[in-house]
Amino acid sequence: MPRQLGPEDLANVVLVSNPAMFKDSLKALFTVTRISVDKDRYESSIWLLDLSTLEYEAIESSVSDRCPTPAPDGKHYAFLSRRTLKEDSRGIEIWVSRIGGSPRLVTVFDLGVNALSWSPDSKYLAVVAVDGKIEEDVKVVDRIDLWFNNEGYTYSLQKTLYIVDTESGSRQRISPEGLRINTASWSPDGRYIAYVSSRDPATPYIHQLYLYDVKREEHIKLVDGITINDIAWSPSSNMIAMIGHKRERGFATHNRLMIYDIFGNELVDTRGKIDRNFLNTMNSDVRGPSCARNIVWGEDNNIYFMISDSGETYVGSYNPSKELFETALRVPQSSVDEFSVVRGDLIIATIMNPTMPKEIYIKKGDEIKMVTRFNKFFVETYSLYKPQHYRIRASDGASIDCWIMTPDKVEGKIPAILYIHGGPKTMYGWSFIYEFQYLVSRGFALIYSNPRGSDGYSEEFADIREHYGERDYMDLMEVVDETVKIYSFIDSERLGVTGGSYGGFMTNWIITNTDRFKAAVTQRSISDWISMFGTTDIGHYFVPDQIGCIPWENPEKCLDKSPLRFANRVKTPTLIIHSLEDYRCWVDQAIAFFRALKLNGVKTRLVLFPKENHELSRSGKPKHRVENLKHISGWFEEHLK
Repeated sequence: MPRQLGPEDLANVVLVSNPAMFKDSLKALFTVTRISVDKDRYESSIWLLDLSTLEYEAIESSVSDRCPTPAPDGKHYAFLSRRTLKEDSRGIEIWVSRIGGSPRLVTVFDLGVNALSWSPDSKYLAVVAVDGKIEEDVKVVDRIDLWFNNEGYTYSLQKTLYIVDTESGSRQRISPEGLRINTASWSPDGRYIAYVSSRDPATPYIHQLYLYDVKREEHIKLVDGITINDIAWSPSSNMIAMIGHKRERGFATHNRLMIYDIFGNELVDTRGKIDRNFLNTMNSDVRGPSCARNIVWGEDNNIYFMISDSGETYVGSYNPSKELFETALRVPQSSVDEFSVVRGDLIIATIMNPTMPKEIYIKKGDEIKMVTRFNKFFVETYSLYKPQHYRIRASDGASIDCWIMTPDKVEGKIPAILYIHGGPKTMYGWSFIYEFQYLVSRGFALIYSNPRGSDGYSEEFADIREHYGERDYMDLMEVVDETVKIYSFIDSERLGVTGGSYGGFMTNWIITNTDRFKAAVTQRSISDWISMFGTTDIGHYFVPDQIGCIPWENPEKCLDKSPLRFANRVKTPTLIIHSLEDYRCWVDQAIAFFRALKLNGVKTRLVLFPKENHELSRSGKPKHRVENLKHISGWFEEHLK
């Protein structure tokens, strides 16, 4: 008899991540992470997969090994770890090992590492590392980038590009002063390192693409002024593919494929070919550590990348010579989360669906097969619930994708929770979300959807700039209206609402505009766009783009979209959950809304998590994640049951 999920059963989910295939296509590496609630940590190890026999084994079993990066020689690999470092250290070690051999420590970067790329002779690594000095006491700040979510204070730090000799461990800084490096990739012929940078901390989303000539030690700027998420070299080393955009619709713009011809000095932009975002924006709370690339240029001259589409994510491909887009790996009602490919006839990937956390899959020809079974115990032991998908027709004619997840046996009327995703340009769909499964196990129906502003559809659908709380709010209310009609067992008098980040903003906005919900849980939310502008890591450019306001120019526009302004309207019992080191939506958002509701006589509780950031529900300390689940379910049980 399957068991009901409890908060602590999160520890029984195994996180499989970061597939990385060797160039010979005979073997691959991946990461396995286990959640230890007792030790309050995540324990990661690196595994080797034989692609001919599909057998796999652990080869690096320290509790902190991650980001396996195969070398071009097919024998060596690099990985990141913290084997010799103290628990409170920010440092990251780079290790190198040979298949079947013992790993050796190459070097340590005291403030962290963001990316690795091998030279074609497998002797050197291009490393994007964090440099600078952390001021432990008084903070003296001259730069606008005060802090960043999950990184802490960043005003005295800089991301720098190094070449590291994997034999001696010596390192050479190669990036110029004043540039902040995002990612780097060594050309197959070894002549260049391409890297993506930004200059102005006020506009970190404006990027440049540079080449570093390794022999001449020269920097050549190729592209400036666009947004670049990742890059990949062509096998011939004469072109660079990019996933990015030119912000035609601000941050609502879809990422697409752009190709730069080095010798022709030409940028080919595929915008308009496919009106979908070439990036994985699926929501899930069961992802392990990963350094997987978002784009790969295969030996077969096809370019591979992720696409988010109507609640699914899959691998697409593009052939530059044929100017042809195709689907490379797609599994219906599932989410391809990461992938690795050398040639398109063999792809390995992590894939999940609503009742199965991520596992390694392999595609050979037309056959797709699940390889690993790390979550076999979990899925066979617990009651897991498969969502039903449906669409509603919004009042303006648009089609809105919706899902409902319910207990297996429904007797009489049951309460329901509307769950709203963050972003807003992310999406819900065919992914595994532990929190959803847990809430349904407590007897709630769970309603989730992709209203206007969501990813997975057209740019126009995603673009709600300067219109937060308008069409998106209407979509959500119409989703609830139609869902209650379709599923008669939902008790319309016992509805709850919750969400995080933008979903937290929308939860706040909803309870200032309607009393139909009997309980609300607002997580890592936004209540005041003026303080969001000034206090958060991205606020000074996100708020003008999305809300259209700058506090000293048009404060009324900020206030008109701020739930705090309308707090006197709220009657809904509200739980407010926030992390004390959430620099994406700072804690002042929660405290201000909490005090406003208290002063207006609303039943309200504030729960603050120390030493956690915006990622609490996805990668926070295991004990805090368990506590978070208890608070959410407890509040809804108190007010809806």
